[in-house]
Amino acid sequence: MNAASTEGLTSVSVAYFPNRADIVNPTLSQEFTEMLKDKFISQTRLEMVPSGGDISFEGEVIGYSTDPAAITRNETAALNRFTIQIKVKFTNKSDPSKDFESTFRHFSEYDSQQSLDAVEGQLVPEILEKIVEDIFNRALVNW
Repeated sequence: MNAASTEGLTSVSVAYFPNRADIVNPTLSQEFTEMLKDKFISQTRLEMVPSGGDISFEGEVIGYSTDPAAITRNETAALNRFTIQIKVKFTNKSDPSKDFESTFRHFSEYDSQQSLDAVEGQLVPEILEKIVEDIFNRALVNW
């Protein structure tokens, strides 16, 4: 567990993150929003409030794509890279110097013989977990 700094804070709010990516996964926004809430509920003593928390998060999904990652000698893709990007605005009412707006992204590579549909169910939660960890660390651990 990270050494999160929540001194002087009592509440956190996480707004719904709408999906504005070119490719829309219908469950992604809800899944990400809930994962971010769960991270703060499980790793801090902050109370989750619908809005106006001492610290708050809002933003949107801005990227959801798959691209060739490794090209073979015959110029076909051996691996594809699946990437998710989420734009986040963080506000800290007690210390505005810690506010930020950033884009967080992670990817995972998969065999090009598989379709995105075949690997999406496994890769989306893995990628979102990494993004949530990065957001948590940026907000409370100051990495």
